[in-house]
Amino acid sequence: MVGSLATGVSTQLPLQAGEAITGNIENFGAAIAVGLAAFGAGYAERGIGAASVGALAENEDLFVRVLILTVLPETLVILALVVVFLVGQA
Repeated sequence: MVGSLATGVSTQLPLQAGEAITGNIENFGAAIAVGLAAFGAGYAERGIGAASVGALAENEDLFVRVLILTVLPETLVILALVVVFLVGQA
């Protein structure tokens, strides 16, 4: 038995090929939430990364600012994972 991430309800893993994994809708919702957060972070970083490379090509003194702006969208995914774990503990 493996513990469920979002609810603490146990799920059974298949022992033979063809058996279904039993779970619940909260696990699916948590997976969708983290996936959408990762997609949003990637979408935001697309524009920021292009602008950052252009800014660094013109002025290398902007490296720290560019690094902070590039890493900022990644905190969305970390925040989504933290929320999933906190909700799963409640």
